[in-house]
Amino acid sequence: MDKTASVLVITCAAVAREVNAIKKLGQWSQMDLQSITADLHVTPEKIPQAVAEKIDAAVDTYDQIFVAYGDCGTSGELDKVLEARGVSRLPGAHCYDFLAGEETYARLQDEEPGTFYLTDFLAQHFQRLVIGTLALDKHPELLPMYFGNYTRLVYLAQTDSDQLNEVARLAAAQLGLRYERLFTGTGAMLPALDASMQKAMQIGLDR
Repeated sequence: MDKTASVLVITCAAVAREVNAIKKLGQWSQMDLQSITADLHVTPEKIPQAVAEKIDAAVDTYDQIFVAYGDCGTSGELDKVLEARGVSRLPGAHCYDFLAGEETYARLQDEEPGTFYLTDFLAQHFQRLVIGTLALDKHPELLPMYFGNYTRLVYLAQTDSDQLNEVARLAAAQLGLRYERLFTGTGAMLPALDASMQKAMQIGLDR
């Protein structure tokens, strides 16, 4: 294999830890990571442009570029950016899809549409990204307006952490929701990233 064959993964910071863990597992020294702040999920219309800028800056440097995002609330605009540049992304509408698996996520939604989800990242940053963003720390009276139609919180766990499990459980209690935990690991991320690495390796062999 030509050692110059390389992959850039442009990842949302919310799953950067998982992408890096998969890189280490695969011993993919040719893979570089560039992350984009997860705070953009508050303004998802800005995600396509942020991803496009990363791609355009790197296109002449890497053999393969892959985007570790779902649609993430961009209403198809991210896919338009990626299609125009010949770049692939993780499957699904958001991280719940590719972590739980699309079939499992669909089942969870069918079982109980009023489900609020946490991942490891969202559990760790729950107070800032959920409570703070919605100003529930300052205006707790708004809680029924935001979460009145929810009935349960499902923690999609990437790691088997008692500490995070307890954080997620407390988050459910804070929102007044029934708590459930489902271990997902990295879900569909490993096969998707492996496919991107295989493409880069083939490029190296074809040189």
